[in-house]
Amino acid sequence: MLDRRHALTLLALLPWRGTARADGTGGDPFRSLQWPDLKREFFGSAQVVFDERVQVRAPAFAEDPMNVPVSVAALGLPDIERIVVFVDRNPIRKVLEYQPLAALASVGLRFKLEQASPVRAAARTKDGVWHVGGAWVDSSGGGCTVAGATRKDGSWSQTLGQVSGKLFPSSPMPEANGVSGASRLRVRVMHPMDTGLVGGIPAFYVNKLSVRDGQGRELLRLATFEPVSENPVFSFDFPGRVAGGLRLVGTDNNGNRIDSRIE
Repeated sequence: MLDRRHALTLLALLPWRGTARADGTGGDPFRSLQWPDLKREFFGSAQVVFDERVQVRAPAFAEDPMNVPVSVAALGLPDIERIVVFVDRNPIRKVLEYQPLAALASVGLRFKLEQASPVRAAARTKDGVWHVGGAWVDSSGGGCTVAGATRKDGSWSQTLGQVSGKLFPSSPMPEANGVSGASRLRVRVMHPMDTGLVGGIPAFYVNKLSVRDGQGRELLRLATFEPVSENPVFSFDFPGRVAGGLRLVGTDNNGNRIDSRIE
């Protein structure tokens, strides 16, 4: 007999596009009872399709539920305007919104996971259709309701808003998806990213980030939410080489500004 995780893994491997089942979950491959509400919440009346071209890679089991790595790539879809990452069973479901602008439709990050759940990405193309992919991540839980390390030791105030980053001449994610000659930007922003779900600690998190080139042109735009991990690290991919002199600018929900040069 298959255990729950293996059964859900097999379900995830079934063809997604055009899937339709009258099972009360709206044809969701994970049979998630949350899916119909999520669909209404995030997409309203827009057309939504399950699509294997939206690739979500995450560990089968979250060893550290406060730092779960996930990568999203939708390189097989044309004209993507926005990508949304969300978690069915988190108390705060939305993780981030990403607008690639001059970047590729791929992003890597770490997030907090409260309990075992489907982790999803939805990519909206210019025709207004949302294409949804996902992965099942098992977990012992509690990632959203525990204070981070820098909050516990008090060091967050000394490093708040500090940025480090590096440009790499190649990117492993695009190469795996048939895109050649891409480069990668990896950045870290020091911030406690408090969810507001720990007693006595209000929500305090980075909410906007933007990468700009030396001429001030915006290359990508990111809206981040409480489930993003403490001291968040993001990876972005670009079609071809990107010159140095980039800037990462943004804010947190308390109005603190982030502004740093990346060589």
